[in-house]
Amino acid sequence: MDWKDNLVEDDAGVQEVLASSRRVAVLGIRSESQAHKPAYAVPHFLQAHGYDIVPVSVHGEKGPILGQPVYSAVADVPGAVDVVQVFRKPEDIDGHVDDLLKKKPRAVWFQLGIRNDAAAEKLARAGIRVVQDRCMKVEFMKRERAREESAGSGART
Repeated sequence: MDWKDNLVEDDAGVQEVLASSRRVAVLGIRSESQAHKPAYAVPHFLQAHGYDIVPVSVHGEKGPILGQPVYSAVADVPGAVDVVQVFRKPEDIDGHVDDLLKKKPRAVWFQLGIRNDAAAEKLARAGIRVVQDRCMKVEFMKRERAREESAGSGART
């Protein structure tokens, strides 16, 4: 398999990563006091829709966040992680690549507006699927809409 196959850029691949993920470590999560920020609001939404959220703080929060203990590195998270959702500036991601490689999640998801092709290549070469510049909440809502439309059309036939 070519490492480029791990770069997930199409809607079907994005939906597959989302559908096959339950445990999400959130690198760069914000605390409840910053609930207006996407780095809190998106994981909060995902948790409310059945995802197991594992907070990984880079801002000094000691936790808990969303009722869960806070870790200071992805590699410190006990157990397997399906996907690491990244809320970091593109230029700050390079400093987390070694940590991500140590944990080796099935996927790493750079949130909407975040793209770092060099980091994505390193992760993809290590066998980790990478989604860039997409919002997990938006993609989840797309999936739910498609399910509803599919169920609705099935009921009419």
